[in-house]
This record gives sequence, C-alpha cells and structure tokens, in this order.
Amino acid sequence: MAAPTEKPRAVLSWLGCLSDETRLRLLCLLQGEELGVAELCKVVQLPQSTVSRHLKVLADQGWIHGRRQGTANLYSMDLAELEPEAKELWQLTRGQLSGWSTLAQDRLRLRQLHRRVSARAFFADAAQHWPALRSELYGDLFLLDALVGLLPRTWTVADLGCGTGEVAMMLAREVASVVGVDQSREMLARASDNARGEVSNLGLLQGDLGALPLAGQSCDAALMLLVLSYLERPGEAVAEMIRIIRPGGKAVLVDMMRHDREDFRRQMGQESRGFARDDLAAMFAAAGANDLSFNIVAPQPEARGPALLVATAKKSEG
Repeated sequence: MAAPTEKPRAVLSWLGCLSDETRLRLLCLLQGEELGVAELCKVVQLPQSTVSRHLKVLADQGWIHGRRQGTANLYSMDLAELEPEAKELWQLTRGQLSGWSTLAQDRLRLRQLHRRVSARAFFADAAQHWPALRSELYGDLFLLDALVGLLPRTWTVADLGCGTGEVAMMLAREVASVVGVDQSREMLARASDNARGEVSNLGLLQGDLGALPLAGQSCDAALMLLVLSYLERPGEAVAEMIRIIRPGGKAVLVDMMRHDREDFRRQMGQESRGFARDDLAAMFAAAGANDLSFNIVAPQPEARGPALLVATAKKSEG
C-alpha cells in the first residue's frame, strides 16, 4: 500500500492510466475474466503491439495481473487485490461507462469468442466421456423426446399401463391421438391431473390389459413400458397389444430381463422375475406378430434394478 506522502502521486498515476480509452476497454474486459493477448486483440480489434503496450502499463500500475500458460500470457483484473482507493476510483469510473456503445460491442464479440472457443475445447476434451456426461447432466428422457418426434403425426398410439401419464403426454404432443389404459384408478386420476391444460388429444381408460377396452385395429402402434412383469397372464396382454393395432402396426415392449432377485420382485410387487428373449418371442408369435427384434439395455451405474429388454414387433399383414 502506498505511504500517505505517496498518495497524491499514486492517484495522479491512476487517473492517468484511466484517461486512456483503450485501457478502459481492456479493464472492463478483464474484470472477472482471464484472457490472453490474442483474445483481447480479436475483441478490441487492435494490433497485438498496441494491446500489449497497454497491458504492460496496466500491469505495471497494479491494475491487472498476468500469468504464463504454455506459450500464452493470460491477464485478469481482481478487484480484491486493488488498493482501496484504486478500487473506489475504478468503481466510480466503471459506473460512468454503462451506456458506452463501444463496450457493448466488446461484450458481444467476447461472448461470441467464448462460444466458439469453449465449445471446441469442451468437446475435444469430453469426446471419450460424452455419453455418460450427457446422461449425468441432462438425463435420458430427452432422447425419448427426440425419438418420439420421428413418429408419423397422423398416428394413434396406445400407451398400455400408462401410469401417471408422462410418456402418454410426450406422445400426445407428437401424434394425432393417444389413448392411455391402466387398471389403477389412482394412477389414472394422477394422469388426468397431469394432462389437464397440457394436451387435448389424450384419452384415458381404466381397464384390464388382458382385455383392453379398445376395438381391434384401432391404433397404429402400442407401447408397454415396465408393465408385463406385474401381470399374472402376460401372454394375454401381449395378445391384446397386437389385437388393437392395425396390420403392419408396431408394438414396443420394455421390461426386465430374466433375473434371480426374488427380494426385488417382492419389494416391487411383481408377478414374475422378468422375461427371457425366448419368452417374449413365443408370446408375440402366438399373438400373430412378426419381424421381432430385441435390444438389451444395460443398467446405468446408479440404477438399482435389473437390466432391461426392449422388444419390438409388427402385426402380421396376412
């Protein structure tokens, strides 16, 4: 800190430093930021020699600090490190610059520079870990949103065992109509509350999945998510699923792979410990479906349940 007898000299020095337009612009950019010379040149659109000369003046007077990173010099302004009088002078000065159009342009260029540099550096570093990081940050539901958007908008889709209606509502935003069926009155009441004011093309019906309250061939596609293992007669539900879709229509079923965790089954109130691929293939074939495909979904690290099996099938057209 400057001695009392040195204060006038220090104040004059500070005032002289702040009397330059370029130095004011640099200080505004460096307050709370750490930027290199090349970045500052792009933002203020001045030659490197000019920017470097002004940075040296600011550094010599203690307004900014620099550090070396590789071959680049990075600079920043930390208000906490300024002398109290210098900080007060800067805050007074900075307050008078709020309407300066040059600063507004500088901020816009800096924002664009950050977007380009940050995105490129981020994805270069995150390439190997991006799927896991994306899931951690954003979850996986947005993937379903994106895939649902690929469905033909003219379709009618059945969500069998719709529960509280989250997936049914997602579907309803993308297709002509959705009908959700569930045997639980409580689940349907919650689904109705969730859908109110959100979608108008979602119908909700209470019914047994083994005897659906829907006409044959009344839907273009049917979906059953994590429901089959709760049913005493899963084959009947698969047969009904195929019955209500038109010839050539698609059925998608997601449930647990066969497992041996009896404690998990009891805890979840399920009738079975999942299904093997052959179990589902036999059910679909008996119901008149073909073009079967299966995908195993490995459990995520934090998931407590068994791995899942996704089965898709088409209703025979003959």
